[in-house]
Parts: sequence; structure tokens; C-alpha cells
Amino acid sequence: HVPTAWVSTVAFITALVYGVLYIRKRDIIYDYKASSAAALGLIFALLATVTGAIWAKFEWGAFWNWDPRQTSIFVLILVYGAYFALRSAVESEEQRAKLSSVYAILAGITVPFFIFVFPRMVETLHPDPIVNTSGKIKMTGNMLMIFLSSLAGFTALFAWMLNLRVRIAKLSLK
Repeated sequence: HVPTAWVSTVAFITALVYGVLYIRKRDIIYDYKASSAAALGLIFALLATVTGAIWAKFEWGAFWNWDPRQTSIFVLILVYGAYFALRSAVESEEQRAKLSSVYAILAGITVPFFIFVFPRMVETLHPDPIVNTSGKIKMTGNMLMIFLSSLAGFTALFAWMLNLRVRIAKLSLK
């Protein structure tokens, strides 16, 4: 569950970076990279939500509790769903890329707030973060190794999927 949420965050920030690069260089490949990253981020956010809901059912007795973390990832799913609604509403490729890049930048700026800030501002049902407020990691060595391996593996999976999507988009240009 946590690695999928991590990858959605990485993907949304990646979309922001490629949105900035498109605005600066006007190279359509950056638009493809931004939209691919956003699409993968949306998929991983949905996976995090579903796996989190399953965990919540066993831990808290209900699939959905409107916990701040559940609510904030739900809002991000809506924000990035709107990103794809915007992309599908604009026919001109150049105009679509320009508007999507600006949207990806604005949406990406909200990601750290929804993932890291807002859930910590209010009381939550979720357990403490991996690194607690005193700066200590509350995991056994084996658990930490598995956790970090999962983060690395899911991040590598995202990078591979992004690369694959961009290569397919480049083939459609030819």
C-alpha cells in the first residue's frame, strides 16, 4: 500500500517537472512524458486507495472512514482525473500540451500539501509516519529492509512503465 502511494507522489512530481520542461522548451515529447507520468500516478493512486481501503476494513472495520489521508488521496485522484478531462477536451495538440503543462504544474504543487502536510495537520486513524516526530524510525531492521526494497522496486517499476509509455508515444509520432 505505501509503495503505491509513494510512486503516485513521484509520478505526479515527475509530471510537474516535465510540464515545466514543456513550457520552457516547447518539445512535444515533454508533454508525452508529463501525461504518461500523470496517468501512471493516477493508476498508482487508485491502487493505493484500493489497497488502503482493504487494509482499513481489517484495521478500522470499514473500507472508508474519511480519514485525512484517505480524503487527500481522493482529492488528488479528482485533480488528476480533471487533468485528463482537460486533455481530452482540447483538440489542438499544441494548445492541449500548453494547457496540460500549466495544469500539471499547478496540480503538482498541491501534491506535497495533500500527501505530507494536510494529513499531519489533523488527527488521523493512520499509524505514525515511518519517521516519527522525534526523527526516529520505528521499524525493525528486517521490516525496514523489506519496506525500502519495496519502495525501490515500485519506483523502478514506475520508471520502466514511464519509459515504455514514452517509447510507444514516440513511435506514434513517426
